[in-house]
Amino acid sequence: MEMTLRWYGTGFDSVTLQQIRQVPGVHGVITTLYDSVPGDAWELAAIQKIKKEVQDAGLKIAGIESVNIHDDIKIGGGDRDKYIENYIKTLERLGQEDIHMVCYNFMPVFDWTRSELARVCEDGSTVLAYNSKAIDGVKPEEMFASIDKDSNGFILPGWEPERMARVKELFQMYKEVDEEKLFNNLVYFLKAIMPVCDKYNIDMAIHPDDPAWPVFGLPRIITSQDKVCRMLKAVDNPHNGLTFCTGSYGTNRKNDLCEFIKAAQGRIHFAHVRNLKFNTAIDDPVLDFQESAHLSSTGSFDIFKIVKTLYETGFDGIIRPDHGRMIWGEKAMPGYGLYDRALGATYLQGLWEACEKTIDRSNVKLYR
Repeated sequence: MEMTLRWYGTGFDSVTLQQIRQVPGVHGVITTLYDSVPGDAWELAAIQKIKKEVQDAGLKIAGIESVNIHDDIKIGGGDRDKYIENYIKTLERLGQEDIHMVCYNFMPVFDWTRSELARVCEDGSTVLAYNSKAIDGVKPEEMFASIDKDSNGFILPGWEPERMARVKELFQMYKEVDEEKLFNNLVYFLKAIMPVCDKYNIDMAIHPDDPAWPVFGLPRIITSQDKVCRMLKAVDNPHNGLTFCTGSYGTNRKNDLCEFIKAAQGRIHFAHVRNLKFNTAIDDPVLDFQESAHLSSTGSFDIFKIVKTLYETGFDGIIRPDHGRMIWGEKAMPGYGLYDRALGATYLQGLWEACEKTIDRSNVKLYR
């Protein structure tokens, strides 16, 4: 298991590489060219520059999150082949620089949705939260203002101002795109890029939709075990796999996370492990949840059982703590401060060590 932290890059992240280097057991980062434009091919020199910066700090780039996908690919537009060729060029250059994992998503318009970025908890920390009644009461074009006011001055992934300025145009683009068309466009994209993934041993790890149901009428296709297994079967290549994000799949309480891990055995290339706390009953028409500390007792998930299932099914790949609370007065990108994620990284490593010392998996095929 390779423990990492997400890092957005100098000038975009309040957390430094030097700070990450001091988190016990963390030797790599998940990063991106944060100022890249979806659809453009990444320049080799830019990849080499950030790689050198990370290496000079005593770390390595364990993977990329994300190489964003142009909307023409998602909607099946007339220029999708051109943008897929640019994506292939980016993958080639990453492979040439010995980077072999890319986390990406196929969500229309919004990468993720929350109604609050700084809900105050009983202990005074703040967390990202979701209330379905609040979301249902806001227009899509008003979401950016809601998100921006609690962003602590940071540009949030998926909520870039230039993208949100086009929100009405984007909704119009997806007007004729239903789940089946979106799924077919994903399969088209994956089949096109698999040859370069095979050549450079690049694992594509699709991130689930967050939350795991349609928002503002937009289709969602990476939400459940059945839908994911259909995608894995449609492009049955070991490089076509998952980012198993407990906090995204777990938003839908019908998803059995541990059974999901077993069903996707061998195809989980990356794991985001975090906890959620549900504040309404499972049959309540209003869904309200908030993100919590990683510790099992602070939320609704059995984090040890999740880690144990990953271990028992042979997972030995890249993992990171996901969204953390804002604690100890830290001001950072919501969900991506240093302190709580560092606590999460050490907690997850403790659970993994417990598995290593108590569970015999000598007969289990390890996969990355």
